[in-house]
Amino acid sequence: MPLDFSKLADEPRLLLEVPLQPVQGERFQPTGFPDLGAATYELADGTHMLLVESTQSMANRLETVCWDEVQDDWVPPLQGLPVVKVFAGEKMLTNSVLESHRLNSPYILESKDKDFLNKLKNELDTLEDGRVDLRLLAHTLLRYDPNSLLHGVFPAKKDLAGGRLRLPRALSGFIEAREVHVAPYGGVKKDEVNPKGDTSKGFGHVPFQREDYTGEITAFFNLDLMQLRGYGFGEPVENLLIALSLFKIQRFLKVGLRLRTACDLEPVEPNAPLVANRPDGFELPSLDELTQELPGLIAAVAKGDDFANPAVTEVQYKK
Repeated sequence: MPLDFSKLADEPRLLLEVPLQPVQGERFQPTGFPDLGAATYELADGTHMLLVESTQSMANRLETVCWDEVQDDWVPPLQGLPVVKVFAGEKMLTNSVLESHRLNSPYILESKDKDFLNKLKNELDTLEDGRVDLRLLAHTLLRYDPNSLLHGVFPAKKDLAGGRLRLPRALSGFIEAREVHVAPYGGVKKDEVNPKGDTSKGFGHVPFQREDYTGEITAFFNLDLMQLRGYGFGEPVENLLIALSLFKIQRFLKVGLRLRTACDLEPVEPNAPLVANRPDGFELPSLDELTQELPGLIAAVAKGDDFANPAVTEVQYKK
């Protein structure tokens, strides 16, 4: 059955909450920050909260589940989408889906191979003066890397409109927990050969302490529909970008929730249909439905000459 997004036509956003739980036991390990540790905080009513996974990390995870590392290509339902691949000679280094800054990756824009950078400069030449035309920028990104329209991108190079080009995220997410409690534990790295050895060099017994947490875990997702419509793509491209966003969410919930060794999660109701909080009652297509329909949506947009041909743009990285 074709995907029906008519209920989203006048909505500014699609908001989704998914309760999660550890696949085993009750404890889970949150994300940590070098200068902060676990990100704990309190609400105005005193509720103890914890950030389990940040917005930045979730954006990366939503892309990782779309890429087949073995085949070095999109997973099968997404094949045919444009992407920029970076090579050093014949060796593939990286690509615009997995790079931290997407098309703004230094491996793409800072190489001595300027072919792709010059191509972007030529297509965005009219943006050098005056207000930035985000529609033109969005159409250019659609041509080479439509994923960046969802992830957001900031090609901060003065060669490109003086570094003023910027698109915020259209699809974002995070995971947090409420009513959290610390679950402390510890251990020791044992050295049976020389227990009193120099620990600075990896020898000796090294005791340590750790803190996991318990609490009610929820994943949140936000798709900015108004932002996507503002680019003026038209229905075929908008439907593709919405379907791609929902595919990322559904596949992440299916295969991407092993966040860390001690943080392996799953939806509380893994077989229940996902229903949005806003608009109320909108039922998301299943992963199987999206898998079936996405190849046709990709082919329809490619037929309209909105994608680069070939879809893979190769850049040679030269230091």
